[in-house]
Amino acid sequence: MEVGDWALLLLRVVVGLTLAAHGYNKFFGGGRIAGTARWFDSIGMRPGRRHATLAAGGEIGAGLALAAGILTAPAAGGFVGLMAVAFWVAHRSKGFFVMNDGWEYTAVLATVAVAVAMAGPGDISVDAVIGIADVLDGWVGLAISAGGGLGAATLLLAVFYRPPSPDA
Repeated sequence: MEVGDWALLLLRVVVGLTLAAHGYNKFFGGGRIAGTARWFDSIGMRPGRRHATLAAGGEIGAGLALAAGILTAPAAGGFVGLMAVAFWVAHRSKGFFVMNDGWEYTAVLATVAVAVAMAGPGDISVDAVIGIADVLDGWVGLAISAGGGLGAATLLLAVFYRPPSPDA
């Protein structure tokens, strides 16, 4: 194994488990899924419970898949889709910095996921074991992760996002 494989493993595991923990927290932290559902309803992602459950499950699934390096480019697409929706519905109007509830966190997670999809998961990954690590990387990885993630987010927002009126 080369040092780059270890670097990709470190990056995948830290970023993947970070997103998975974020999803776990939606299910079991603070207000649990019921509180997350109420918040989703309040920001226009209706029905809130369904979207909260899907977002939490998606964060856990995409996070664990990226960490393991299994279907890395589609997992990265999950990151992009989740973070694009979060950016649009909750963070875009609040500036860049996360301490003001801005979009820096969503941008970093999505960008790192796309970079990993383009670089490939490395030799210490499930994708390498099953022989697809070098098939879904490069421009294909970019198309799957960024294109697929943004396409899914756009479709989800078009169908389900109904922002609250400013008068409400």
